[in-house]
Amino acid sequence: MTDSDVRQVLSDARFARTAEGGARVSAEGAGVFDERRPGVPQSGDGHQRWRRMITKWFTAKRMAALRPSIEAMADELVDAMIAGGKPADLKANLGFPLPVWVICELLGVPASDRERFSYWSDTFLNLSRYSAADMEAAQAEFTAYMTGHVEAKRAEPGTDLLSDLITGTDSAGERLSDDALVSTGMGLLIAGHETTTNMIGKMMAMLLADRGRWEQLLADPELVRTAVEEALRYDANAGFGMIRYVSEELELSDGVLPAGTTAICSMASANRDERIFAEPADMDLTRSPNVHLAFGAGPHSCIGQSLARTELQVVLEVSLRRLPTLALAVPPAELPLVEGLLVGGLREVRVIW
Repeated sequence: MTDSDVRQVLSDARFARTAEGGARVSAEGAGVFDERRPGVPQSGDGHQRWRRMITKWFTAKRMAALRPSIEAMADELVDAMIAGGKPADLKANLGFPLPVWVICELLGVPASDRERFSYWSDTFLNLSRYSAADMEAAQAEFTAYMTGHVEAKRAEPGTDLLSDLITGTDSAGERLSDDALVSTGMGLLIAGHETTTNMIGKMMAMLLADRGRWEQLLADPELVRTAVEEALRYDANAGFGMIRYVSEELELSDGVLPAGTTAICSMASANRDERIFAEPADMDLTRSPNVHLAFGAGPHSCIGQSLARTELQVVLEVSLRRLPTLALAVPPAELPLVEGLLVGGLREVRVIW
C-alpha cells in the first residue's frame, strides 16, 4: 500500500476497527496500543475524551521532565552491563529493563514484577509459542493483577497516571469504569515495554550493522533525533500491520474496496514509498523531514509515541557517550530473531566494546 492509502485507511472512520464476526486478532503493529478492550470507547467523542485523559501524561513538557531520570536509569544499566563483562546482550541489559522501569513508574506498579509483565505480554502478542489454554490463563492472571492494582490505587491514590485516571474525570465530567481502568492499565503496560524493547534492539542492531552509521553518530551526536526517526521508518519488520474493516464501498488509489472487506495496512510498505521518501531503501541518518507511519496515524495513532521516542533517544545518546567502541559480537545475519511475535524483533543483541 502507498503512504496515502495507509493514511486514509487509518484516519477514515469508514475503516472500522471492529466487525461483527471479524477476526479477533490483536495485531496492531509496532508501538501501537490495542484499545479494543472492555470499557474502552472505540470511536467518536467518547474515544477522544478517553485518549485526552491519557495523552496529557505524554506531552513534550512531561517528557522533558522525565528525561533526566530515564537517562540516570540508562547509565545505571550500562554500568551493570559493563560490570558483567563482554560479550553482553544489550537487549536484556538495557533494551528490556529501561522501558519496563519507566512504564512501571508512570503506572505506579512495582518494577519487580517485570518478568510477569514480560510473560503476559508475550502470550498476547506471540502467534506460535503458546496454546489457547496458556493465553486464557495469562489473560485471567493479568486481569486479576491489574484489578487488584486498581483497587489498591482507589483506596490509596498516588501521583501516578493510573491514580489520576481513577480520581479524575474526562472533559464531559465522566469517570472511567473499572473495566476501562483495568483495560487501560493492561494495555499501557504491554505497549509501554514490549514494543519499545523490541525497537531498541532493532535500532541498535541496524546502527551497528554498518560501522559507518555508528561512526557518523559519534562524529555528530546531534543526529540522534533524526537517526531514531530513520530507524523507525527503516525498520522492515514493523509487525503484522493494522487491521481495519470496510463498512461501505470505498475507493483507494488502486481501485475499489467493497463493503465487508478486511484491510491490513502495511506500515513497512508505506515507509518505503518512493513518492514520499527519497532513496527509501537507504538508511539516511540525516533524513528530515521524516513523515513515517511507524506510530500509525489518525485518531488511533500510538498514545505513547512521545515516550517511545524519548526512550529510544536516551538509549542511543547514553550508548554513544558511554560505549563509543560498541560493536555487534556476531555478524548481523546471525542475530537470532524472536519467533512468532507480532511486533517482530531480535531475541538478543550480543555486543562487545
